[in-house]
Amino acid sequence: MTRFSASTPTERRKLVVDAITAHRERGSAFCTLVAEPDIDSEAEPMAAAEGDETEETDETEVETELPPWIQFGDRTLNVDCTDEELAALKELVREFPAFKIERLESPDDAEGTNVHISAKADANRIAQFVERAFRDVYGRSESVTVWAVEV
Repeated sequence: MTRFSASTPTERRKLVVDAITAHRERGSAFCTLVAEPDIDSEAEPMAAAEGDETEETDETEVETELPPWIQFGDRTLNVDCTDEELAALKELVREFPAFKIERLESPDDAEGTNVHISAKADANRIAQFVERAFRDVYGRSESVTVWAVEV
């Protein structure tokens, strides 16, 4: 694998296919893809924080919020999501017949749900699902950069 990021829908799908292929060739436990935060989503909280100490605390929380990630391994996708994102994820899974939510875990000490989705499909179809998940579930823009951070 020679590249580790992509910023267009076509290139992001190719990146996911390459990451899955590298993961399988290396026999690693999983590969992880991360979407960068959208610039637009950060601009509003930062602008609102100017001159208001109370909202500066909120700004810090926005900056330390983890970006959305998707892991793939052993024909399973693993994601974390909020309740709102979970509803969108369930809708997306319905559009992909070869995908099925296998497990939902919502620990008491966590804000959200960890979801395991079986993905009995080829790398291209998985890449289509990942692209849609970053866009439709996590609300990322068409120009978001996705990174393959672990293969």
